[in-house]
Amino acid sequence: MTAPSVRPVSEREARQVAEAAREQDWKKPSFAKELFLGRFRLDLIHPHPTPAMEDVRRGEEFLAKLRDFCETRIDGALIEREARIPDETVNGLKELGAFGMKIDTKYGGLGLTAVYYNKALALVGSASPVVGALLSAHQSIGVPQPLKLFGTQEQKEAFLPRCARTDITAFLLTEPDVGSDPARLATSAVPDGDDYVLDGVKLWTTNGVVADLLVVMARVPRSEGHKGGITAFVVEAAAEGVTVERRNAFMGLRGIENGVTRFHQVRVPAANRIGPEGAGLKIALTTLNTGRLSIPAMCVSAGKWSLKIAREWSAAREQWGKSIARHEAVGAKISFIAATTFALEAILDLSGQMADEDRNDIRIEAALAKLYASEMAWLMADELVQIRGGRGYESAASLAARGERAVPAEQMLRDSRINRIFEGSTEIMHLLIAREAVDAHLSVAGDLIDPDKSLGDKARAGARAGGFYARWLPKLVAGPGQLPHTYAEFHPAGHRDLATHLRYVERSSRKLARSTFYAMSRWQGRMETKQGFLGRVVDIGAELFAMSAACVRAERLRAEGDHGSEAYELADVFCRQSRIRVEELFGRLWTNTDELDRELVSQVMSGAYEWLEAGIVDPSGDGPWIADATPGPARTENVHRPIR
Repeated sequence: MTAPSVRPVSEREARQVAEAAREQDWKKPSFAKELFLGRFRLDLIHPHPTPAMEDVRRGEEFLAKLRDFCETRIDGALIEREARIPDETVNGLKELGAFGMKIDTKYGGLGLTAVYYNKALALVGSASPVVGALLSAHQSIGVPQPLKLFGTQEQKEAFLPRCARTDITAFLLTEPDVGSDPARLATSAVPDGDDYVLDGVKLWTTNGVVADLLVVMARVPRSEGHKGGITAFVVEAAAEGVTVERRNAFMGLRGIENGVTRFHQVRVPAANRIGPEGAGLKIALTTLNTGRLSIPAMCVSAGKWSLKIAREWSAAREQWGKSIARHEAVGAKISFIAATTFALEAILDLSGQMADEDRNDIRIEAALAKLYASEMAWLMADELVQIRGGRGYESAASLAARGERAVPAEQMLRDSRINRIFEGSTEIMHLLIAREAVDAHLSVAGDLIDPDKSLGDKARAGARAGGFYARWLPKLVAGPGQLPHTYAEFHPAGHRDLATHLRYVERSSRKLARSTFYAMSRWQGRMETKQGFLGRVVDIGAELFAMSAACVRAERLRAEGDHGSEAYELADVFCRQSRIRVEELFGRLWTNTDELDRELVSQVMSGAYEWLEAGIVDPSGDGPWIADATPGPARTENVHRPIR
């Protein structure tokens, strides 16, 4: 049977596909969702949740083994130099059980909690971000996670033992002309008896070059007995018709096994379908809800390493008679790195523990963690390069060759850049989080701004909205953040005052909710086009979440007698830095150049400023902007390289 051709998709259709894939219900409380609604639910995160002692024991035992492995058997410089993880390193990780960290012990995995899985990724990522990416792509979004959430018992028994010890997996969604717009997905899965026949091309398949098992998203055509839609499948990478056409190369993560994979008439048993037809995108997004925490884990390790190098280098390097750390221009950068690293670890630990307890819905928290950590880690890496000066721009190999310590600061900058794109770019994360942040408004007033709704629907929506806002808006006028002694437990004797920051978060949460309401009243149906405004709303929410997490973590450390005074100092400085950013973002909600920018872009795209491009040569090669992905047989040699 031939694969159906993919027709053009309108903006409205694309949004409908994305909306249908969202988790529609909120069955559990969400700290971040409440934050965007102007309700500061500190009780949802404080006292800070703590892991069970048995989970801690097992987690610490594994971390000790993993640390020894990282110190003795992972050579980050070799991986960078040869752009490949040695097979013996991969096999060693398999023997250690690192590929089964999140898999239940009954399937041969280690059964670690999310907290300890994240700690393990941070540890491995400090030795080599490439190895961290290998393990993360396998467990956070590869075959184990969707099977854990949506697989049948038969599928779990068939595949999870392989994933825990021997097989590497990959997640295949992106296509050459399809990124964050899945409505245009072209890979097809046509029913044929007890099988599906897959045809299509997938791009940027992290782990795809060496994978044994694949999670593939493909479109099933609607037909008699088949609902159709985007559907998830487990596919054997060695199956006939699966070809890895090339291994891609990037500015960073040079050892990553990321490729282009072609499917030509690949037969996949119906038993390998994950969930029902049409549920693939929902499965993908749900998998990412907690899977996204792997990137913050890597970002935390980057922050910790940046702090270590900044401290040691600044103590050794003198300018004008004193350590460069004593010069305010450099000292401010060190302060930013230290305070932000503390906050990122607070966000990661809090989100991970909430994921383990499963009492809260953390879809927004995980997305905020990914967004915020990836942006801040990039800034920290950039500041480290600046602190190191010329040595920051020089490669570690070059430094070593002339007798200096091989500090891979420039590599950290290159490696961390992808985190702002991986698993949802910053721009897409802004839109995803903004959609969740305004969900309460759309659920009661959405029909008012929907052009397809009838007058009767709009009238009923108006009545619902009137009741909702009559109850909600008065609560945004005043709150506990205006009372001087609220959150007094966060100002213990002899410590910095964190209560004042929590009062600020409470007040700012209400201000943010009011701002969102004003914007919806002003723009109504055009709200979704105001991406600059929505992005700033989300960034404010991210800062408020980070401040909350930092304060709660500091109080937990104080209560446990574990560097409490220092934790309070770090949290205080972070909150003061964060508050400055929040005030700037609030100002830019209404004072910005968004309209002027749109007008200028229209002129740029019309060619009005082509004269501005004169006087250069373009070193780009020839060829199409987007490679041809027409279904058909493989055109190149198969570079698939399973590791055994």
